[in-house]
Amino acid sequence: MDGGDDGNLVIKKRFASEAELDKRHKRRQEEWEKEVYDPRSLYERLQEQKDRKQLEYEEQFKFKNMGTDPGDEMEPFPRTNQSLMLCD
Repeated sequence: MDGGDDGNLVIKKRFASEAELDKRHKRRQEEWEKEVYDPRSLYERLQEQKDRKQLEYEEQFKFKNMGTDPGDEMEPFPRTNQSLMLCD
């Protein structure tokens, strides 16, 4: 293998033609124009993301805890105690 040929290939890949640069520039410009400008501060945007994630997290566990009311858990024990007391 000739090391000079491999080096030339790498060098050729590093250089881009003016047409390629124009295409890349147009593509980046189009992507930039598609983005919607948000006049809020960075803090406000990050706070909104944080609040949204917190709500999603709370909703995950909201339905899991619906059947676990502390009153429901404590109710069977007094009945058991009453039935044991009646048997005595």
